[in-house]
Amino acid sequence: MERYMLHLKNTRYGPENSREVVYKARDLASDMNASIRVARIAKKFVELDVSVEKDDLDKLIEKLSPIGPIDNIRHVFEEEIDKEKGITDGIFYFNNERFWESHEAFEGVWKKCFGREKEVVQGIILMAVAFAHAQKDELSIGIGMLRRVLEKLGTSPSTYHSIDVDMIRTKAIEMQQENKLTTFEI
Repeated sequence: MERYMLHLKNTRYGPENSREVVYKARDLASDMNASIRVARIAKKFVELDVSVEKDDLDKLIEKLSPIGPIDNIRHVFEEEIDKEKGITDGIFYFNNERFWESHEAFEGVWKKCFGREKEVVQGIILMAVAFAHAQKDELSIGIGMLRRVLEKLGTSPSTYHSIDVDMIRTKAIEMQQENKLTTFEI
């Protein structure tokens, strides 16, 4: 079986519906050899983390259509990514609320870093992971991660490539104080 991130257009679900959506997806695909791990709910899409045989992917997408029409499919596999491309991809995914994929892209960057840079990138990864938890209606886990975000960012430089690290620090502190996660772009 191959692993995919399926992004279905979202017109009606919020993070509080993530469990309901994953159960619905599993019911819709119950007659297939498919594994549906989790649903993460963003404003514009429902992200389903699935495994299915490549030849059955179209059938699975058709079965999941009551949840929403397909917007994007990403085949997930371990890949070696150029550091600059990883940063560009990580920013794109973060800014489009594809937080799990942002985490994966920045993890590829993190593997190529050393010293203080490694910690800054880990802080960015943890922010993406916090939002990925929120998309699964695990808000308390996401909020709890903000402390680790701040620890990793520490007193790092104000920017990392084109990313405003000071703004991430400020947003993390504000979200901790409000006990609420609010998406933003990096």
